[in-house]
This record gives sequence, structure tokens and C-alpha cells, in this order.
Amino acid sequence: MKILLPYLALYRRHWVRMALGVVLAIITLLASIGLLSLSGWFLAASALAGLAGLYSFNYMLPAAGVRGAAIFRTAGRYAERLASHDATFRVLAHLRVFTFSRLLPLSPGGLAGFQKAELLNRLVADVDTLDHLYLRVISPLTAALVVIVGVTLGLSYLDLQLALTLGGIMLALLVLLPIIFYRAGQPIGRDLTQLRAEYRTQLGGWLQSQSELVIYGVESPRRQQLDDIERRWLNRQAQQAKLSALSQALMIAASGLTLCLLLWLAAGGVGSLPEPGALLALFVFTPLAAFEALGPVAGAFQHFGQVMASAERVTQIVSQRPAVVFPVTGASVLPETSISIQGVSFAYPNQPLPVLEDISLDIRAGEHVALLGKTGCGKSTLAQLLTRAWDPQEGRILLNGVSLREYQESNLRSMVSVLSQRVHVFNNTLRDNLLLAAPASHDERLAEVLRQVELGNLLDNDGLNAWLGEGGRQLSGGEQRRLGLARALLHDAPLWILDEPTEGLDAATERHILALLETLGRNKTLLMITHRLAGLDKMDRICKMSAGRIEGHL
Repeated sequence: MKILLPYLALYRRHWVRMALGVVLAIITLLASIGLLSLSGWFLAASALAGLAGLYSFNYMLPAAGVRGAAIFRTAGRYAERLASHDATFRVLAHLRVFTFSRLLPLSPGGLAGFQKAELLNRLVADVDTLDHLYLRVISPLTAALVVIVGVTLGLSYLDLQLALTLGGIMLALLVLLPIIFYRAGQPIGRDLTQLRAEYRTQLGGWLQSQSELVIYGVESPRRQQLDDIERRWLNRQAQQAKLSALSQALMIAASGLTLCLLLWLAAGGVGSLPEPGALLALFVFTPLAAFEALGPVAGAFQHFGQVMASAERVTQIVSQRPAVVFPVTGASVLPETSISIQGVSFAYPNQPLPVLEDISLDIRAGEHVALLGKTGCGKSTLAQLLTRAWDPQEGRILLNGVSLREYQESNLRSMVSVLSQRVHVFNNTLRDNLLLAAPASHDERLAEVLRQVELGNLLDNDGLNAWLGEGGRQLSGGEQRRLGLARALLHDAPLWILDEPTEGLDAATERHILALLETLGRNKTLLMITHRLAGLDKMDRICKMSAGRIEGHL
């Protein structure tokens, strides 16, 4: 239960709405009990009064009570659903923001051990499951407890023994059923959570790799793996459904047995009356309606295992410490930037061999340096260290003579423009994909930069409002690369780190882009990581890198 405490603490922000939902649930249940109990007594009393009761029996007051209870139940049920779901959605939104805010500082180091589909499943499905804590557990349990106390106190005015009997039975069920069904449903809930995550992860990989699976004729074996997981998932769902049916059967049986017991006890008289009369109907219909409050409780706790498993999975991520921590205050931003890499060595977590070994490199402000080397020699890793995606295990990196560790994240990001090897295109408009780098830019500036990187054709038809789709599917690899370059130009930082800026471009476009970089980057410090020889004659210096070391300067 301790694992739920951090999430319960988040609920305090919405306690007013949550309390309102519980109060409305209590009112609705009491109105439902009052409606059925009063209706039963009214019909029995009217039958006993007969025609003679036209002058001696008050038909109007009970009828008004029945109508009032019906109105309260209908209105209360609607208001309760409105309030409780509003509270649930607000809690869910808060949980998602809380979880996502804890995920962001972990990237990429703390998230390296998780698949993307697994992270998405934990952020969405597991966080969604946590909202059951209020809607299915806290609210029904609180409402049932208040209803039991209310019904017991109300009936005690008529007969204390019968009231305590009914209250005692309901209270015992309220205590025992959650424990029993939590124990029975816990392993099922854990398996369901795990199988759901495993199935979605495998399905995502299967869909993404469809082309390769079909080409090499191994689609059927991979599909069989999915079918096996799905079969186990469905079996567990069937077991949970049977457990739900068992809980409802027990509630029906308990309700019927309690009704028989109260009927037998009330047959000898109610309170000071030797004959129960119409009050017998009251004590018969009250437990029928009161057990409605207990119905959701047993079913809720059989899902509690899923809530606990989801809480553990989310906590496993958000409890991690970020690999890189930025200071609250730090060094100031300067219009020019120099780089000093001093004896830097780095190895990725759980990897036996280092990627970088004793790297040292100094780049003066305004200098253009090319870092040349084969694929896998550590060039891109060095670029990640320069932006503090990771911190080196040995050595240090200085910007303007100040350690990277002393810069605030916002200041560091404003000093560096980066073009990475993989350019992500968001499922949004062309304008929004560019404004990511410079939110204050106007449309004329965006269009100008697009033309500079030879993407003016994207301005045809819908212009900047053109929808690029998921992952920019309508763009070629070269166009995506140039879109990333446009972002780097818009950011206009004093330091440019360009990782394979001309990869995927034809020779003519490559020459144009290199000339553009030379023109626009004259007053910039530029580090171009490449394995291509084109344009290197324009660089101030060329450094050759191999096997994690800088072997020399050209």
C-alpha cells in the first residue's frame, strides 16, 4: 500500500471535487434506499388500511415522500456521475502531467533501458489504471460505510436489534469481501497488467517491422508469439470475469439470506409493537436496497491488484534519478562561444568498452571545425556530450572557459543549435514544426529559411499550414534532413553542432547547403561531424577521429 501514497498525495489537489462526488454518491444511495423502503411500506400499509383507510390513512404524505426520493435518486445519480467523472479526469490529467514531468529529466540516460512502446504503455495505460483508485475504490468504500451507518441509525429508531443485525452483517461484508477478493484478484491483476504491456509492445514492434518480416518470410512465427500472449491475456480476463460473477453471486446470496433473517426476526414484532404490520415490509425492502451500496465494493477490490501493479510500473520509472542534473542558476550566455574538451572518456551504461577515450579538443570562438571519421567511431556520442545528453565519466567540457555542468539548461539550449542524425517531424503543420526552434518567428522568416535550405516547394498549395503527418511520411529523408537544418538556422545560436548535415542529399543540394553554412555561419562556432569529404576545404580545421580517439589534425 505504501507505493500508492505518492499518488494519493496528488489527489489532495482535487479533494473538493472528489468529496463532492462521494457526497452525491451517498445521497443517491440513501435516496434509492428510501425510495424502495418507503414504497414497500406504503403499499403494505395501504393494503392493510383498505377502503376504510380513505378517511383514516394519510396517503398524500408517503406518496410525496416516494416522489421526492425518486427525484433525489435520479438527480443525484446524474450529478454524482458528473462530479465523480469530472474529478476522475482532473486527477488523471494531473497524474499524466506528474508522470511526464518526471520522465523528461530522465531522457535519454534514465530511459535507455526501456523500449518506446513500453514507456508509452506505462505513461498511458498504467496511469489510466491509477484513476480506478478513486472511482472504484475510495468513492464506493466511503459511500458504503456512510450508508451502513445511516441505515443502522435510521432503523434503530424502530427496532435496535434489527438495525444492529443489518448493520453488523453489512459491516462484516464491507470488511471481509474486499480482503477476500483483493487476495483472489491480485495475481490475476498483476498478470493482466504485465500481459497488456507485453502484448502492446510486441504488437508495436510487429507492425513497425512488417516489411522485413514479410520479405524474409518470418511473419507467421512472430504472429504466433502475439497469438500466444493474447491467448494468455484472454484467459486471465476470463478468470477475472468469473471472479466478478462470483462476487455478485455472493452479494445476491448475502442479500437474500440477510432478508430472510430480518423477516424471521421481525415476524415476532418490531420494537414495542407485538405485530409488525406494515413495518415488516419496511424491514424487508430496506436490506434489498441497502445492499446496493456493497455491490461495487467487492468488484472494486478484485481490480485493486491491477492498480497496485500499475503503480509499481509507473513508480519504477519516476523514482529514478536523472543521469544529468542542471543547476538552478549558472553561467551567463555570451554572443560568442568557444569549446574546450579536456581528457574526456565515456562509456554507455552496462557496456564493457568505452566509446570515447581521452578526447581533447579546443575550438576557438568563430572557428569552423570538421570532425571526420567512420561510422561508429564516437562522433555522435561526442556531440551528445556537448549538449549534456550525458556527462562524461572522466574529463570535462568547457564552454567559454566554464564547465558545462555550471550552465542552466535554458542557457545551454540557447547557446547551441543542433542538427542530429535523426530529425523528428511532428504530426503537425509545417509552421508548428519550424516554430519548435524559434517560437517568436513570423511567417516571412519561416518561409525565408525554407527557401534557403531549398524547401520552398513545401510552401506550395497549403503553405505553412501544410500538414506533415506522422513522422513526416510525405517528406523524403533528404527533405527531413533539410527541415532539421532549417530549425537549426532559426534557432540562431552562437554554437552550431551539425551531425551529418548533408546525409541523404544529392550532390547539387549538398553543395548549396555547404555554401549556405559557410555564409550564414561566418560569425558562428561550428562543429561539423561527417564521414564525407565534400566541403571540408572550407573548414578552418579538420580533426580525424577513430575508435573513440582523435588521431590527428588535417
